[in-house]
Amino acid sequence: MPISQKEILIKTFKSNKTSVVGLLMAFGVVTIALIAPWISPYDPIAQDMNIQHAPPSWAHPFGADSYGRDQFSRILWGSRVSLVVGILSVLFAMAAGIPLGMVGGYKGGRIDNLVLRFIDIFMSFPIVILGLLVLAIMGPGLIKIVIAIGVALTPRIARLARGSTLSIKGKEYIEAARAVGQNDGKILFVHVLPNIFGEILVMGTLWVATAIIVEASLSFIGLGVRPPTPSWGAMIRDGLDQLTNAPWLSLFPGLAIFTSVFSFNLIADGLRDISDPKLRG
Repeated sequence: MPISQKEILIKTFKSNKTSVVGLLMAFGVVTIALIAPWISPYDPIAQDMNIQHAPPSWAHPFGADSYGRDQFSRILWGSRVSLVVGILSVLFAMAAGIPLGMVGGYKGGRIDNLVLRFIDIFMSFPIVILGLLVLAIMGPGLIKIVIAIGVALTPRIARLARGSTLSIKGKEYIEAARAVGQNDGKILFVHVLPNIFGEILVMGTLWVATAIIVEASLSFIGLGVRPPTPSWGAMIRDGLDQLTNAPWLSLFPGLAIFTSVFSFNLIADGLRDISDPKLRG
């Protein structure tokens, strides 16, 4: 009995054991973020100075911070911020960058030159620096962080979409679509996009991990979500002053960032196997 394309994709992904581990890790992080209000043992912003800098214990598995807030509860709630920023910023960048790159690569000429100049200008700034510039204009806040990181990632996705479009725009099926009178918009979104999206999805997964790191970096310097909303980057910063006396204040948020970033990197490795016909075969 012939194997369907879906079964081939699943089998290819499952053959990469590390990617399966990454998927399970990411599923765990996402699940924790979704059910944080129900599994959090304490209010993440409730203060109790009687347990200030309390070490890890049965009552407080990850200890308590400088304001007597339960670290475990704050890490659970902080996962929501990191995942929302990571996923939404990449979706924002894809929505803006993919059409821009496809149009530039497909049209060529002056339009492509304009797209290239846009990409060159914005990619001359590191992601964190460009995010800082956007936040300096708009101010801190969850939605503003999503926009800032999304803007910083847009030229990178546009460059990838442009390069992928250039590699296939001369293919026979594109020429056939032109020959039967299909307009450019239909060709781009019916014939070009499905054939380049696999590569973009792989990189998009990696950029989710990058966005989580950038959000933590911006929160670390005070440009993340407004206190007292829990954020992993801000929790690491708050624990720096007590690094020798209470290292758990920065250790556990750092491990949370590591776990999330590592899981998305492993998933991207499995998606690369799926998108590569040689590995899939």
